[in-house]
Amino acid sequence: MANAPATAARLAPISRYLRCEGRELHYMEWGAADAPPVIMWHGLARTGRDFDELACALASDYRIICPDTIGRGLSQWSPDPAAEYQLDFYARLARALADGLSIDRMRWVGTSMGGATGMHAAATTLRDRISHLVVNDIGPELPAAAIERILAYAGSPPAFDTVTELEAWLRVAYKPYGWQSDEQWRRMTETSVRRLPDGRITAHYDPAIVGQFTHHPDDYQRWSGYDTLRMPLLLLRGAESDLLLPEVAHAMTQRGPRAQRIDFPNCGHAPALNVAPQIDAIRQFLATPDHTANAQTHS
Repeated sequence: MANAPATAARLAPISRYLRCEGRELHYMEWGAADAPPVIMWHGLARTGRDFDELACALASDYRIICPDTIGRGLSQWSPDPAAEYQLDFYARLARALADGLSIDRMRWVGTSMGGATGMHAAATTLRDRISHLVVNDIGPELPAAAIERILAYAGSPPAFDTVTELEAWLRVAYKPYGWQSDEQWRRMTETSVRRLPDGRITAHYDPAIVGQFTHHPDDYQRWSGYDTLRMPLLLLRGAESDLLLPEVAHAMTQRGPRAQRIDFPNCGHAPALNVAPQIDAIRQFLATPDHTANAQTHS
């Protein structure tokens, strides 16, 4: 038991900041600095704190980096939204983050936009540096109806007088995430809040992030890049998802890296990665050998 305090301290998350592509990114870091690195990248209007349960579960085996994308959480808002709120820039941020942390090779877990960023980075800025790729409920194409649904709640985040009201709104907006405990909903709320000049509170992101769909309308059409990927890819899907359609998920198992697919019941877009079946699937996948490094060495 003498080592228990040291072990607990080693696994406790640390809040850090790093300048990437001229912008300050905030990230949470879990685990030992010399452990194999895992980058966990969140969805469109979320923050890296969405991965708290998963990161805590894996921190004994990995060095885990959970950034807030530019314009979200505690990261800087872009002074040039039309140019920087898009996958190309997010992939550049990912490379700058990895380089700044001296991470040459990494595993990647990405939810929604974070999964799209991972696939795009794996095909471009981080090519041959991602050994295992977990994509949570997104594919190389998106249905228009799902985009419209996302724009409806993310494009004009409401303002409230109290944190309790914000939590009630989040519980409705993110109901498709599936089961979360009351404690998890409260943490999601408290890590998603910012105060407006008039004293009310709203969600902690720049509303201009949704301009991605206007300024870069084909940003999520990425089959050409997907078909070049060769690392093992685990595709997670909410069984009721309206963003990753069954036919797209099936095509992802037949093309490019030929993804291993798991559908989780009782959730839509996107599984919260906070319950045992979801965490265990990711744990088992990330633990598989890194064959691609040897393949690249001998190619």
